[in-house]
Amino acid sequence: MPDNVARKLIGSHLEHGEMTAGEEIAIRIDQTLTQDATGTLVMQELEALDLDRARTEVSVQYVDHNLLQTDEKNAEDHEYLRTACLRFGLWFSKPGNGVSHPTHMQRFGAPGKTMVGSDSHTPAAGSLGMLAIGVGGLEVALAIAGHPLNIRMPEIWGVRLEGELPEWCSAKDVILEMLRRHDVKGGVNRIIEYHGPGLASLTAMDRHVIANMGAELGATTSVFPSDDEVRDFLRAEGREDDWTELLADDGAEYDISDTIDLSEIEPLIAKPSSPGNVVPVREVAGEEISQVVIGSSANPGLRDFAIAAAMIDGRQTAPEVSFDVNPTSREILADLTKMGSTTQLVIGGARIHQAGCMGCIGMGQAPATGRNSLRTMPRNFPGRSGTREDSVWLCSPETAAASALTGHITDPRDWAADVGMTYPHLDFPQEHSINTAMLVEPIVAEAAAKVEPVKGPNISSLPELDELPDVIEAPVLLTVGDNISTDEISPAGARALPFRSNIPKLAQFSFTQVDETYPERAAAAEGGHIIVGGENYGQGSSREHAAIAPRHLGLRMVIAKSFARIHWQNLANFGVLAVEFDDPADHDTIEQDDVLKVTDLRASLESKDELTIENVTKGTTFGVRHRLSQRQVADVLAGGLIPRLAADAESDVQEAKETVLQDSGEIS
Repeated sequence: MPDNVARKLIGSHLEHGEMTAGEEIAIRIDQTLTQDATGTLVMQELEALDLDRARTEVSVQYVDHNLLQTDEKNAEDHEYLRTACLRFGLWFSKPGNGVSHPTHMQRFGAPGKTMVGSDSHTPAAGSLGMLAIGVGGLEVALAIAGHPLNIRMPEIWGVRLEGELPEWCSAKDVILEMLRRHDVKGGVNRIIEYHGPGLASLTAMDRHVIANMGAELGATTSVFPSDDEVRDFLRAEGREDDWTELLADDGAEYDISDTIDLSEIEPLIAKPSSPGNVVPVREVAGEEISQVVIGSSANPGLRDFAIAAAMIDGRQTAPEVSFDVNPTSREILADLTKMGSTTQLVIGGARIHQAGCMGCIGMGQAPATGRNSLRTMPRNFPGRSGTREDSVWLCSPETAAASALTGHITDPRDWAADVGMTYPHLDFPQEHSINTAMLVEPIVAEAAAKVEPVKGPNISSLPELDELPDVIEAPVLLTVGDNISTDEISPAGARALPFRSNIPKLAQFSFTQVDETYPERAAAAEGGHIIVGGENYGQGSSREHAAIAPRHLGLRMVIAKSFARIHWQNLANFGVLAVEFDDPADHDTIEQDDVLKVTDLRASLESKDELTIENVTKGTTFGVRHRLSQRQVADVLAGGLIPRLAADAESDVQEAKETVLQDSGEIS
């Protein structure tokens, strides 16, 4: 049978299970990626798992999020990560070396490999013909320890690309078109595979833009073939030997099919405050702006910066606009400088920041309250920028640069016509400025075993997690609507991010974007509490902090209309029961402070997927169901994955002791 690229990747790494949509499968993992905002917990989890040494082909820890060192906290995290990498045998990418996704693509990504990462934009590596999936940190820790990834087999969604992009449009407009058509839930439980003749005009870095923001569609991952464009990219990186061809077979079929004619794409923009709120730029042209930010993992390529530089060359950005540039790797910054583009940007009014996520995660470049900020970044969830009442729009580098010059949202086609500029066709270096000086290699196992990870005062241990009780009778502390993001559950920004390694402190920020009183009320709710959510609860970042911090405050159950994939798994990993309404209309019957009760939980979860919940306050009942596998049920009952693994290990030891005693005749 002819096969598509996604099924080839899964089939070549399948440990067990059937490749039938909805069935649980286990996939062997070749590589892992962690970044500092999630990596410190991963290292603590490796300690809890008592790992001796990484068992993957390649595991890399990047420092790209918490780069601002306004006090000692981030620096302490960086030292902990560096020494933990020495201990466990991981590569360490030093602060300022670059954003994890483009840097990994440049130095380690390889066609045909599988990867998991504790960052939801890990699927960007699909641009190289990899199967790269964003997951919670605990699943990354297990992969580093040699365990397969357990996941439900997604549907494969084939998107055929035809034609070529018109001038003044680029790859960002392609993924915005996908979001315009399908919104933030359109890719849930699906792998998006791009194919067709339109691929020939998209470079590997163009594909990175599209694969990166597949996360905003809720997709499990996005996949491209490994073709001549991928070979050209790896050749420029001095890694052509890592290239292998990986194409869909002729006649390959897909579970769902879609087509985009690239020639019909126009400049698009996502309005505040959702990546799915997409309209043509011409519809909102004229809106005044005060900030433009270019960079981040969503537009990380040399082209993305160089095109903006060419547009600004010889001109000045509008006086009321702060024009910020976040280079995505030292390599790209070096090549940009060699081309003269850095000089063009600086003379034109740009503020050049260090290579990292920066404004994308609210670590600097927070906009003024109520003022429009245009960004080439992947997300514009409320408050993610670091400003509580923000107004963030997502667009291409072409739209961003044109708007920075005019001081208002501008269709780059109209700007070009006004100034008489033809679309720049730039010459890029055939060989990239490869620099591995800021990558620290793993040391030999004998030396690694003697390393003790350095923990500063801000680094706590993982909280103790108790078993799920047989009866939950607890108040509903929050009821929220659709598309609540993990940014709203566990905020980003320079205030909260430095506490990523300190769960008790970080927990005090939980849900404060929604209700500032939540942490105090949660701490006061003896016996735990419940949260009620709408559709797509927990969308966005893979940060497991959004599960473990509320769990630390006593969260025992979340009832929602539906869940985003990664957060749903993270809740199970930390012993929080996630269930869905049988009738979504029941969501609106529950009010804050209602006391809900569910009994006989342990036996019910093991034997069926339906539960009845009593609203004690209102004297009513309603039905819910879970989608947990028996493996996940065992995790939730144990209080989380780590307690379950510890209990299994203790059981194995006890069983071994009994076997020895039986063999010796001491017990019969």
